[in-house]
Amino acid sequence: MLARVVLYMNTLGRLALLFVVVPIVELMLLIELGQLVGIVPTLALVVATGIGGAAMARAEGLRVLFQFQQELAQGRLPGQAMLDGASVLVGGAFLLTPGVLTDLLGFSLLFPLSRRWIQRRLKERLERQIADGSIRVVAMGPGMGFGGATPEQGPGLDPSKGIVVEPEE
Repeated sequence: MLARVVLYMNTLGRLALLFVVVPIVELMLLIELGQLVGIVPTLALVVATGIGGAAMARAEGLRVLFQFQQELAQGRLPGQAMLDGASVLVGGAFLLTPGVLTDLLGFSLLFPLSRRWIQRRLKERLERQIADGSIRVVAMGPGMGFGGATPEQGPGLDPSKGIVVEPEE
């Protein structure tokens, strides 16, 4: 029970960071930028990154969609195209959010070179967390117990039944 409360607090802390701390820092940076260069250039920068970012996200999204379709047509699973599509979607959302830090992260997710670097870092972190047990991967399937095994066998792993990633208790 205590592990679930701690997990909830970690999640709550992350949400607080995302929805409270980041916007406050962004606002502070925009105010400082406005005092440094003026309000009109600052507002122009916010509008330009929003419009430019949306256009870039659209173009990059179409390129990723074409890559996705091409891999399917060749009979391959479009794993990298799916990661790229998710990255472009998140990057576009960051660019539509006013702010300096979110714009930097958004543009980083739109450019293929930096996007691949971020994806590699996230993959390494996820693999490390799975290896040290802080994230446990289990599978579930119809007619099977939790973990893809019968209840008598205990938890098992069968990727063909679907994968669920849940935090360690």
